[in-house]
Amino acid sequence: MKEEVLNEYYITTKELLRLISSLTEKELNKKAKEGDWTVAQVGDHLNKSYALSEVLKGKVKETKRSPNEKLKEVQELFLNLDVKMSSPKEIIPAEEFIDKESLLTELKNRIQWVNDFSKKADLSKLCLDFEIPEYGPFTRLEWIGFNTVHTKRHIYQIKQIIKNLKL
Repeated sequence: MKEEVLNEYYITTKELLRLISSLTEKELNKKAKEGDWTVAQVGDHLNKSYALSEVLKGKVKETKRSPNEKLKEVQELFLNLDVKMSSPKEIIPAEEFIDKESLLTELKNRIQWVNDFSKKADLSKLCLDFEIPEYGPFTRLEWIGFNTVHTKRHIYQIKQIIKNLKL
């Protein structure tokens, strides 16, 4: 299961980077309609949410439950595109113009850090420094799975923005 989760994270984040890289800086910062996020804002939102990956190196403890026990529930919620979600204020994207190269560099660095960390850490341990109230504490593996599912949801959003921009 660990390898499946890590491989899915790798594939999903690679697609995210490909989509963002495929657009010009102007296209990244163009709104399809008033009130919507731009592709750059979606990227900024994901970048801010990836900062939570720091929880992986924080305080942890052993758990007797399966390290992927909560992933199915998270997948069902986040991949249900009929459910409208609101972002916590800490990860709301910037309103101003977002530099493509800076955004890509930050995303790549955070993604690479998770890839490197996951190769050497015990992913079955429960993270204690932060939890999503609806779910309680996640294992390290569940945090990586959560990032994957969250990214997949926003990849769908990016594709919709691109489609609405008629690029």
